Order: sequence, then structure tokens, then C-alpha cells
Amino acid sequence: MPRDRSGPALAESRRPRPTARPARRRRRGPVALLVVLALVAGAAWFAVSAVKGSQQPVCTIRAAGMTETFDPEQTANAALISAIALKRDLPARAATIALTTAYQESKIRNIRFGDRDSLGLFQQRPSQGWGTAEQILDPVYATNKFYDELVKFKGYETADITKIAQRVQRSAYPEAYRDHEGQGRVLASTLSGWSPAGLTCRLDPATSHAPARDVAAALQQQAGVRASGSGTSLTVTAQGGRRAWAVAQWAVANAEGYGINRVSVGDRTWNRADGDRWSAGTATTTVRISLS
Repeated sequence: MPRDRSGPALAESRRPRPTARPARRRRRGPVALLVVLALVAGAAWFAVSAVKGSQQPVCTIRAAGMTETFDPEQTANAALISAIALKRDLPARAATIALTTAYQESKIRNIRFGDRDSLGLFQQRPSQGWGTAEQILDPVYATNKFYDELVKFKGYETADITKIAQRVQRSAYPEAYRDHEGQGRVLASTLSGWSPAGLTCRLDPATSHAPARDVAAALQQQAGVRASGSGTSLTVTAQGGRRAWAVAQWAVANAEGYGINRVSVGDRTWNRADGDRWSAGTATTTVRISLS
């Protein structure tokens, strides 16, 4: 093969020259812009997430100089426990004892697990005769069983909560109930109607709602209260102002689960869109519940 006599210099001249530096700098411009845009978008996403995280649905109870917060699940369960006490014509003290117990045992959640075979709101045990697992996991059944046992003890209305809760529950940690008596008192005072307008819930906008007949059936089952109406509106005429507030605050406590949009006691109104307060006005014995 003939030798290439062009030499190294000519051979170098035939090779493609590398792109000039200025061209590379120009190409980095769009890339740098995309990186900046990605960082801005990421920062915006984190900012939105932080805002959403700080606005989780929450219910606030204010009574007797105390303020406590609960999530909607806890609040609805607490309202059920208090409502059943009212239905059975038990004093608010009974609700305080039951709510204190439920807070200690399950944080007022209907849980499907616990120590050994303990289940439900009160961590009742099938092996101790509280009922079947299926029964205990029914909050209405479990609450009634708790009250069935409570009323057997004469003087429970004035007894020390820790002692009476222990007699009912037969807990391995009897002194633990005392730690949550404050939460029990605040919940019972508000949900029994003794602290009007004491409960508010800040919730996301409702995307659906339960049929009015389902809300009416729950009120009847839990509180023994009859509600009239159809479509998206229910009306309850309560026997006295305290009962009216008990019904109204039951409705606020259950707003998340049933898609309730507005609750009124006379002219005083809790509105889902402005859930941190009750409006000013005159309260009566008429409660109106509006679904979204």
C-alpha cells in the first residue's frame, strides 16, 4: 500500500475540528433554563404540600377553659359515646367516664387489635364475656355494653374516675385512666350540650354526601332523636336547649363521614366553608342539618 506522504500536519488538518467553546456555551443556555424551571417547580410542589399538610381535617373542642383537638374519626366516635348516654338518660358523668376510658384504651378509635384478644373502642375482650369479636367491633354495641356494666356500680356518678373505670374494665394498668380525665370531661361537656358551640371542625369541601335518611337513622339509633325532612335537609325539634346543642354538635362531629355542610341551632350556624367558628345569633331548640 502506498505510504501517505502528507505527514502528521496534513493528517491533523483532515480530522474534524472540535466545536468551538462559544457554541458549547450557547447550548448550555436552554439546559440551564430547564434546570432552573425544574428547581422552581420542585420548590412550588413542596410549598403546596406543606400547606396541605398544615390543613389536615381537624376538630377542636373548647370547654371549661380547656382546648383539645381530635381528628374527625375520633370526634365522631366520641359523639356516638356521648349520644348513647343521652339516649339512655344517663348523666354527663357517665359519658365522661366512658370517654376517658375509650381515650385511654384506644384513643377513641375502633381498632381491630390490642393486648391479647382486646378489640374496639374500649378494648373489650371476648374471653372476658364482653361479646363476640364482631359485636365488640360494633361501636353502638360496645358502648351500650360499657354502660350496662357501669350502671351496676352504685355511686358511679361521684366515684373517682380511675377507680370506677377500673371496676368496669378490669385493666392491667388501672392508674392510666387518670391521665385522660381532662379529655373525657371536655368531650362530655361539649357533646352532651353543656358547653354550647364548643365544637368546631375544619374540613375539606365535601365531594359527596350520605342520603338524609341515613343521617336520620344514625341519630335515631345513637341519640334516640327523630329527624324530619328529605333530600339534603333535616330538622330536629329538641326537648330543651341543651339537647338541641347535643344534637347539633353530634352533627358537626359527623360532618366528615356524612358530608354535612351546615348545622344550625336557631340563628347560630356552623358552616363547613368556615369551620373554625359558630356564627353569632340566637339559639333555639330547633336544629337544622344541611348536606352538601
